[in-house]
Amino acid sequence: MSSELGSALKQLEQVLLDKATALRLAMACLLGGGHLLIEDLPGMGKTTLSAALARTLGLSFRRVQFTADMLPADLLGVNIFDPASKGFEFHPGPIFCQLLLADEINRASPKTQSALLEAMAEHQISLDGTTHPLPEPFFVVATQNPMEQSGTFPLPESQLDRFMMRLSLGYPDQDAEKRLLKGDHRADDLDQLSACLTPDQLAALQQQVQRVAATDAVLDYLLDLVACSRRPEMDCAPLSPRASRALLAAARAWALLSGRNYLVPDDVQAVFPSVAEHRLRAGQHTDGSMRSQLILEQVNPIR
Repeated sequence: MSSELGSALKQLEQVLLDKATALRLAMACLLGGGHLLIEDLPGMGKTTLSAALARTLGLSFRRVQFTADMLPADLLGVNIFDPASKGFEFHPGPIFCQLLLADEINRASPKTQSALLEAMAEHQISLDGTTHPLPEPFFVVATQNPMEQSGTFPLPESQLDRFMMRLSLGYPDQDAEKRLLKGDHRADDLDQLSACLTPDQLAALQQQVQRVAATDAVLDYLLDLVACSRRPEMDCAPLSPRASRALLAAARAWALLSGRNYLVPDDVQAVFPSVAEHRLRAGQHTDGSMRSQLILEQVNPIR
């Protein structure tokens, strides 16, 4: 692992206490060029993690609070008629940043949620027949409240599949929460966090992730996991080819964070639950965590 990545993770661990694995997974997601979905109860640090990632990676950051009355134009922008030029002028919305926090994304209507699809897949938006490219790099970090809470709209399968990973932070242990109460953390002074990486350095690391070697044996293991999800007896939403590509990218990023330039099955296993769980349960109301664990148990990495 490079010194810059080590410094970035160390700084993030000072913001979110007792969450080293979740922070490493979040970093792997961004290094793999993916978008991140954080699902948890309110007050668990979802928004704090998003802002800390932006500060640490030196990215421009916008936070958008999704609500039931939010419209796509509130996110993408709008064309406004300019009397002086007698033409329409595009006024960009908050999506024009490098890291967008879509806070409580499942409180917005499906119409507004779908406004993100093109941006997440192609890093551009189309409005009134004109395409507007988004800044590079571009990431969406979305937070989601549990579906049993009131005022939520379920994310459609097409939206869920565009998130490389889903994380749940969970409660800190008692020692970490005691440190939180004593103020032994940096969550309250995010503006003072230093940028451990520049966007150019991040782009270079993403290119390095793509060069992490994957042997046919490891690729076969990855594909066996995906194929297992497609068996009828698994009774879950099967993993798509987009999911298999996301799994490979996330595993390569995890290998890079582990200081290696080649994949081993442990890398695939480490990221598989975060990449697969939200996809396995999509539209099926199945328990994605149980299905992902079952798949890992049924597929042997050594043929």
